Amino acid sequence: MDIQFLMRKHGIKPDKRLGQHFLVNEAPIFSMIKAAELTLQDEVLEVGPGLGVLTVNLCDKVKKVVAVEKDKNLIPIVADLTKDLKNICLLQEDVLKLNMEKLKREYFSGNFKVVANLPYYITSRMIMKIIRNRHMIENAVLMVQKEVAQRIVAPPGKKDYGILSIAVQLFADTHIVCDVDRTSFLPPPRVDSSVVKISLEKNPDKLPEDEELFFKVVEAAFSQRRKTIRNSLKNCLRLPKVTEDVLDKALYQTDIDPMRRGETLSIEEYILLAQNIKHNIERQN
Repeated sequence: MDIQFLMRKHGIKPDKRLGQHFLVNEAPIFSMIKAAELTLQDEVLEVGPGLGVLTVNLCDKVKKVVAVEKDKNLIPIVADLTKDLKNICLLQEDVLKLNMEKLKREYFSGNFKVVANLPYYITSRMIMKIIRNRHMIENAVLMVQKEVAQRIVAPPGKKDYGILSIAVQLFADTHIVCDVDRTSFLPPPRVDSSVVKISLEKNPDKLPEDEELFFKVVEAAFSQRRKTIRNSLKNCLRLPKVTEDVLDKALYQTDIDPMRRGETLSIEEYILLAQNIKHNIERQN
């Protein structure tokens, strides 16, 4: 597909406010489709179809594509490209504002997959929206900034490991499918991209008994990355009845050296730590 021709034909210029960089190299699209393990029974949510390059390829592989595009100027282009296709539903919406339960009820027959070249400015928020709605999503194959992909898959102890790593890996298996050079886009962004696959587990082996507390502990631990886990929690975990004694006991019970940094703790250690903090608070009552 000649992207430059399409842009000239429709008088389209990338909107910097919307972080638009149009994919001109189709090779990553085939990698995305393969990674999503698409079948003719699948239904797919595409976020930000742009000029429709991925959209057309998806329609050829699945039962239905629901493409959500915020930019009203791009809607006619995608509509024209897909006018002969019977399995496309094109919505002009801000996907971040969409109620996913309502979207599923009105446009899908069941659970669906997400395949998207995400606009950079919504990347982290869209990934968290996928995680929050994991019960209706089978997997997500996303093209994102390379640094974000590295954060998603990072193991404990790596500089990229953080809140996003834990939030995604708690509920999903993750891996990087391929890297995508910035020259694959028009205009070229300032950074390279990667395709990452997020395989959502329906019944993860171990989940926090108090998910809200778990994430408060994780956020506190990473609020001051250079400090020890004890000092980070002492300074940043603002919860009633969480005293230094509660924290010290919880660290001891979890067999965590209080001099370690938060970035070295595994997800399992965070789950146990949050659980022990909760139990120590309850024992004070």
